[in-house]
Amino acid sequence: MKYRQPTDREIRRLLLADAIADIHARSRGTYGMLRIRAALEIEQGLIVNKKLVWKIMRELGLKGLPGPKKGVKNLKNTATCEDLIQRSFTADAPNQIWLTDITEHETGEGKIYCCVVLDLFSRKAVGWAIDRRCDSVLVIDALTKASESRPGPPGAVIHSDHGPQFTSWAFTEKVRNLGLIGSMGTVGDCYDNAPMESFWGSMQIELLNRQRWRTRLELGIAIAEWIEHFYNSLRRHSSLNYLTPNEFEVLHLTHENQAALR
Repeated sequence: MKYRQPTDREIRRLLLADAIADIHARSRGTYGMLRIRAALEIEQGLIVNKKLVWKIMRELGLKGLPGPKKGVKNLKNTATCEDLIQRSFTADAPNQIWLTDITEHETGEGKIYCCVVLDLFSRKAVGWAIDRRCDSVLVIDALTKASESRPGPPGAVIHSDHGPQFTSWAFTEKVRNLGLIGSMGTVGDCYDNAPMESFWGSMQIELLNRQRWRTRLELGIAIAEWIEHFYNSLRRHSSLNYLTPNEFEVLHLTHENQAALR
């Protein structure tokens, strides 16, 4: 039997398929076509047509996880205290604006609660806490971890909703002692903390809803691992030009150092 020598084009396509499968596996099966295409360019310098990436993914049976459903904005609520963000979710540098919120999820033993502090500039989770109770201790622990990992400059903003944990005396006193300025959006309107809602949506789709969790400890470990070893360091964000939060901050620091040398 006579075998045909594969063409250079066929060899390149096979190598590209291997690269796509590897990126999809490293994303824990979460990346769709756009993030895989971005990873190919950033990690390997390969600029590949969207249709080709999509076609190879279809041939390999690879799919990304669907994003959260978009609802209709509710603009009818009014703020009950000062909102320093006003839905302007932009920052020029790290540690200017922090966002925080709480989520919950069921396990076989009962609910577990997680509070995260997100840096608006890079979308990096700079502090987090997990507990079986949803009280002021939970949110103070998350804020303490954030302040210890990267102390913010005096006057940095910490933005939250009107949950009782964030309006408690203990939390507001912690904010004041750290030299931060508290900010709150409107009551019952998730769009006033949209980047946090996006963060929870990603966690829900990429981790929480992918299996049943037997114990609080099992889920707590999984959440901590997802935040530290996937979300901050490996997950590519469309809002950051498909860089990871860690890469985005390193790039910012590099540009700052270069500007200082001029």
